[in-house]
Amino acid sequence: MKTKLIKTGKIIDGKEVLGVELTNTKGTYVKIYNYGAIISKFIVTNKNGEKQDIVLGFDDFDQYVSEEYLANYPYLGAVIGRYANRIKNGRFTIDGEVHQLSQAKGGDCLHGGDTGYDKRVWDVLSTIDPSVTLQYISPDGEENFPGNLTIQLTFKLTDEDELILDFKATTDKATAINLTHHGYFNLAPAGGSVAKHHHRMPASNYLEQDDNYVVTGKLIPVEGTHHDFLGGKEFDADWDPAEGYDQTYVLDKEYGELTLASETTEQTGGLKLSVYTTEPIAHLYTAKYLNVKHGKEGRNYEPFGGFCVETQHHPNAINIPEFPGTVLRPGETYAQTTIYKVEHS
Repeated sequence: MKTKLIKTGKIIDGKEVLGVELTNTKGTYVKIYNYGAIISKFIVTNKNGEKQDIVLGFDDFDQYVSEEYLANYPYLGAVIGRYANRIKNGRFTIDGEVHQLSQAKGGDCLHGGDTGYDKRVWDVLSTIDPSVTLQYISPDGEENFPGNLTIQLTFKLTDEDELILDFKATTDKATAINLTHHGYFNLAPAGGSVAKHHHRMPASNYLEQDDNYVVTGKLIPVEGTHHDFLGGKEFDADWDPAEGYDQTYVLDKEYGELTLASETTEQTGGLKLSVYTTEPIAHLYTAKYLNVKHGKEGRNYEPFGGFCVETQHHPNAINIPEFPGTVLRPGETYAQTTIYKVEHS
């Protein structure tokens, strides 16, 4: 097992961009950039004995910051913060003080604002084989969020082909926080559409969304709807082929427990990806808006060419008192664990 730092030769905002390679005894390999805490590669061995990369991304770091990519930006493989998903009208109130954030298309704040943690260079704190701990200190007022927030994220690769993400954060002023990882997975050796991936999710309810995908506060049972993944089914079994899925699901679990969030399998390569999390929510996105040119090996990534399982707290919870709280106060520690486990189905 080993950890290796790779220089990219790039400096962004005065900080050096590094690649971090994690390899376990099986030869499973993960590459992470300290820019955006991006998981750029996740190479495993499929049932046919072939090495296979299961995440979407680029072969060269420069492409992550290219104008072409950023013009239709899908957050490939990055950490999202200070607040994942959408906040209604980009506005929230803590202790009587109103905070107005930047507003994306539709007037809501998306994934932390104009420049979220996905576009920041994190500091490399430590490397203990095979793991790395990254840190980002988000200053008071960044993207109009209150408080100096210190986030540490440890990636650890186990010999059971688990990639463990451990988040911790502290603040010096009450603030809103909801972190997630925005990896795009495709378990098929040749890539292409994920329509025939089989997906199971222990979630009996999903969250109602308005026309701009903002959570309203209403829970809706999945029973009798195309959102029912309790027994498992292929993504395209009863989806709207023009829309796919871009929906938040409430996991059936005790709050804070580390439990299964989803299980996805693909027959050609025989791989199964299980996602475990301490978070109460999994947002499923089948990449309707994906449109990336010149990805790995020159592939173009098109709509429904990947799927995301974004583990987090309830989106827009900062404005919905009935939902689990997303306010972090001085003296408290935000903590979240998410695990991506790969095995043969």
